[in-house]
This record gives sequence, C-alpha cells and structure tokens, in this order.
Amino acid sequence: MTVDPITPAASAPSASPAASAAGTWMLGDLPVHRIGFGAMRLPQTGAALVEDAVPRDRDQAIAVLRKAVDLGVNHIDTAAFYFSRLRSANELINSALAPSGRYPDDLVVATKVGPVRDASGAWAAHARTPHELRAQVEENLRQLGRDHLDLVNLRVLGTDSVAERFGALAELREAGLIRHLGVSNVTPEQLDEAREIAPVVCVQNMYGIGVRPEYEAFVRRCGDLGIAFVPFYAIAAAGRETGAKAGAEPDELLAVARAHGASPAQIRLAWTLHQGPHLLAIPGTGDLGHLADNVAAGALKLSEEELALLDGVHRAAAV
Repeated sequence: MTVDPITPAASAPSASPAASAAGTWMLGDLPVHRIGFGAMRLPQTGAALVEDAVPRDRDQAIAVLRKAVDLGVNHIDTAAFYFSRLRSANELINSALAPSGRYPDDLVVATKVGPVRDASGAWAAHARTPHELRAQVEENLRQLGRDHLDLVNLRVLGTDSVAERFGALAELREAGLIRHLGVSNVTPEQLDEAREIAPVVCVQNMYGIGVRPEYEAFVRRCGDLGIAFVPFYAIAAAGRETGAKAGAEPDELLAVARAHGASPAQIRLAWTLHQGPHLLAIPGTGDLGHLADNVAAGALKLSEEELALLDGVHRAAAV
C-alpha cells in the first residue's frame, strides 16, 4: 500500500525536550508528567520476564534511571517480579534514585502485585490471599527502601471477582502502607467492582495502535471518571516482553513518522498521548538513546489528519 506524504502539523521535537512537554496528570494527589518510564526492561537485555534472561550491566541500568529523572521523568513503573539472575528493577531504582536514602520529592514510583515468580524466574500461581498480597507489598517496600508505596496496581488474570484481593490492598492503604491504588489487566466490570471498595486512580492495560481497539470505550470512560489509563506495550504491541515490534510497520504509520522526522516508536507513543489527557505512557528501555527518543515523543503534535490515519490503522485490527 502507498500512502501519500503528510504535511506535519508541527516540526519534530528538539533533541532532548523534557518530559514536562507531554503535560501533567494527577494520580490521586500526585502530579506526574504524562511520559514516564517502565522498569521491566532494566534488569536484563533481550526478552524480559524469562528464566534465562541475560543480566544487564549494572552501571548502564543506573545511568538510564538517573538520565530519566534528569529529563524530567517523575513517574516510574516497576514490580518486584521484574528481575533477572543478578538484577532487580526495584533494587536498581533504589540504588540509582535514593543513594542517600531519599528519593526526589516529586518522584512517583508505581508498582504492582499479584504475579509471582520463584527465585529461578519461573512463574507460579498468582497471589490471591490477603497474606500473600501483604507479603508482596512488604517485599516492594524493602526493595525500594520506602516506608509506604506511592501507588500499587493489582494485576489480575481472568475475569473473576477482584473484591477479596482489592479489599486486602484497600486495608493496607488504610494502614498507611499504600498511598493510592490501581488495577491492571482488568475488564470494565472488574474496575467497577474495585471502585466500590476503594478509590482507583489508574487502570493499566495493554493498549496501543492496533492493540485492543475494543478498549476505546473503556479508555474514554476512564477519562470521564478521572482515572488515568496507563497502557503497557504501547510500542512493542504484539512483541510484548521482547520489546521488539513484531512484523512490519503499517505504511500509514511510517508516513506520519517521515513527516515528523520521527521513529515509528515515537509516533506510537505520541498517538497514545493524543487519546486523552488521562493517558500516561510508560515506555521502558535500557538504552540511553532510546530513552531520550521516548521522552522526546511527548513533545510531538499530531494533526487531525494524521490522527485519523492512525486511528484507521488502529481500528482495522478489530476486523
């Protein structure tokens, strides 16, 4: 397919714009820039969340985290199950960003509980009981060196009730161990169930160009409710944990990228942010160059024509 060239709505972003160029959203009472950082890729090179992952160079990981904060990133997404044989994302965050025992005042560190990996990295059954979930919260507290967690997302599998699990986290929130709560990989019905138990400040689901177009109404509803929608795999799409986009990029997306002098990954991030002021991006990388590119994507302005073209690609995935 051949796509006609597009005249960009604005020039490409400068080489190193700050994360603040993407705008700000309130996670509860915590202001965050809409371009954040996902820590899943930090502990290893290559595919994440696999048993034989190759540990990333520690100094490189520390440098990426510190550069992210230097670029204005103040929302980092992590989890205790983000680890390789020698590296833990939470420990790297603690060492890089709180070397003297204190994190930057404006930094929000979000984590998630539910999934379980044993010491070898193999997956085990999800935590479901209040005792198991409290143990995971306490594990995150220890690894991050915090006396409370800014935001904890309950990550679920399936469509069964989340009431008992979310209720257990709500009790930990009341006890002061957690400031805000979110949900991840949920249906609209599960979100409604959680909201009847305690305030929900974000939904973290897989979403992006060509990924889950059936979520459009759900995304809009989150905005109407004042809840952040935080897509994961917004760049990798079907590539998921590998971090690599599977297959060739659509011609339409490539045309928009050329018009802005940007990469397809940057256009994917920009499209995500254009879906509403409540959309927060958390791209992850272990590479300083990719980090700068991801942050720069927050300054890209897409025209109505470009958005319509990309929306067509997105919705075609439902056919």
